Amino acid sequence: MTTRIFGAPHLYIQGPDALDRLPDLLSGLGSRVFLVADPFVAERYGPRLAGLLGPSAAIAAFGGECTSAEIDRMAGLAESHGADIVVGMGGGKAIDTTKGVRIKRGGRIVIVPTIASNDSPTSRLSVIYKEDHALSEVRLMATNPDAVLVDSKLIAEAPVRFFLAGIGDALSKKYEATQCVMSGAANFYGGAQTECLRAISSHCDMVLRRDAVAAAGDVRAQRISPEVESVIEAAVLLSGLAFENGGLSIAHSLTRGFSVVPAMQPYLHGEQVAFGTLVQLAMTPDAEAERDEFARLLGQLGLPRRLSDFGGTDQDAQRIADVTFDTSPYIRNFERPVTAAFIAGAIRSLETD
Repeated sequence: MTTRIFGAPHLYIQGPDALDRLPDLLSGLGSRVFLVADPFVAERYGPRLAGLLGPSAAIAAFGGECTSAEIDRMAGLAESHGADIVVGMGGGKAIDTTKGVRIKRGGRIVIVPTIASNDSPTSRLSVIYKEDHALSEVRLMATNPDAVLVDSKLIAEAPVRFFLAGIGDALSKKYEATQCVMSGAANFYGGAQTECLRAISSHCDMVLRRDAVAAAGDVRAQRISPEVESVIEAAVLLSGLAFENGGLSIAHSLTRGFSVVPAMQPYLHGEQVAFGTLVQLAMTPDAEAERDEFARLLGQLGLPRRLSDFGGTDQDAQRIADVTFDTSPYIRNFERPVTAAFIAGAIRSLETD
């Protein structure tokens, strides 16, 4: 493949009180605003949002899971409001629901994450789940979001667990992009990886290794520091650009298998992906030292390093491997052939390390 493709959101804004920029941002995009919000966001920030958006906007609390039925419900509400712009505010599932609405109806879209638990805000992807919380499918918007607005004060006020999950998700990107390049896999735009992508994924990893531990301490104290700002940017923007322009491999493939294990379902996407990255390193030739270093970093951050940390069992290891191998579209984006037995063996090997 010789055609290189790189994509990104049209605009990215980050900083303390960036939410106050929302009215000016929306005024250039549309006139009828429909905002999809986490219930917690609607309750906590409703009066502030009403003041920022004005009386012509509609605010709807989404139902808690990004399912086809929930997307249809929200799209119906947006249609009845006559919305020409949708705003998604909250965590990853509220954001993905908003993307689902945009896929069904078209129009403009602005994303306002209130936690930095994953890199979904910048991407075209909407991850859809079944009613039992198992992963169902991935849908794509025609373009990336028109704008991503990240208020770092809101991020720092959220529980530190979300911040740590975002770090865990972002830490996978250098390793997954590398495997996609090595295996000749296309990125999410159907093209080859650019030199820009390689620089972004490497810098994302460098920022996290440099600042993640200190930034987590600052967020625990609800304190915004240069390290917090850098890690937010790495977890939301750099990580998002890296996965979409680089591609995904074993670490994210494993979330398919993780989603069918009841003990793992309460865990956040980034907590699962961090462990998935460790499994990927256990499968990577000549990566023992790097795997051990990565495991130490996860320990410093308090992220899971073994299946048993999630409450999973040896029997679950095989089930995860089987479902991952049978269902993940990214499982072959790896430098060597992958089998279910190979995956299960790598998961089990981490229990004894």
